Amino acid sequence: MHYVKAKGILSAKNGMNLYRGCSHGCIYCDSRSRCYHMEHEFEDIEVKENALELLEAALKSKRKKCMIGMGSMTDPYIPLEKRLGNVRKALLLIEKYGFGFTVITKSEEILRDIDLLQRINDKTKCVVQMTLTTLEDDLCAKIEPNVCVTSRRVEVLKRMREAGVPTVVWLSPILPFINDTRENISGILELCIEAGIYGVICFGMGLTLREGNREYFYKQLDLRFPGMKEKYIQAYGGQYIAASPDNAGLMKLFHAKCGENGIVHNNDKIFEYLASFEEKTRQICLWDL
Repeated sequence: MHYVKAKGILSAKNGMNLYRGCSHGCIYCDSRSRCYHMEHEFEDIEVKENALELLEAALKSKRKKCMIGMGSMTDPYIPLEKRLGNVRKALLLIEKYGFGFTVITKSEEILRDIDLLQRINDKTKCVVQMTLTTLEDDLCAKIEPNVCVTSRRVEVLKRMREAGVPTVVWLSPILPFINDTRENISGILELCIEAGIYGVICFGMGLTLREGNREYFYKQLDLRFPGMKEKYIQAYGGQYIAASPDNAGLMKLFHAKCGENGIVHNNDKIFEYLASFEEKTRQICLWDL
């Protein structure tokens, strides 16, 4: 861990990352790509020491309320957050100033803040986005080793539903020759149906490989799936997108199953939903008069 002073905290689309780097150890992580110019070891978490001051100033100065996003580059609920509590402090500011909130995570540690998420959702809108890639917990532990397994993430989704907080699932990435099976995709979607989620974001059955994350991914394949790296090199060479050989069939299954069960599966519609701010007004009853 090391500290830096940030110049700003909110992006043009009102997203933020309180930390840079991650310790979840997901073998496919795109955030390791060199194009993001992370000038430190990925597991050496960069903490923006003035993030909360910058956030409060930004929220105060905004003319219109909006959705504030977190987690696009770094999962905010890394183990370090348990000690620092910066995400919870940021949520308190977001609630205080009446903004909406959405977060992407793989961690059950988000349950620590379910009270705040619920309070934000009661006033405006809060959406929890959870990544699911693998039906079987044993395989999940191999490809996402330092974060809770799929069954625990599904429990988080169910807890959010019980609290009235809407949820979205990222079905991504799907690793060719590893978890790109119909059983896996269908099983994950069954869990989504059971958890009562709003929608599933999916850009296709495969993953992206860029300079930086490609080398790490191949190293992890050698460690965890001996012989798989050679299969990838033979199939994809230096391609940016490594699509599953059964991409078309799996996407057909995905859209059909979502459609049959009332799960939104149009990415544009989901992103529009995530970005739209909603302010809820309390209904006045006779007893208030």
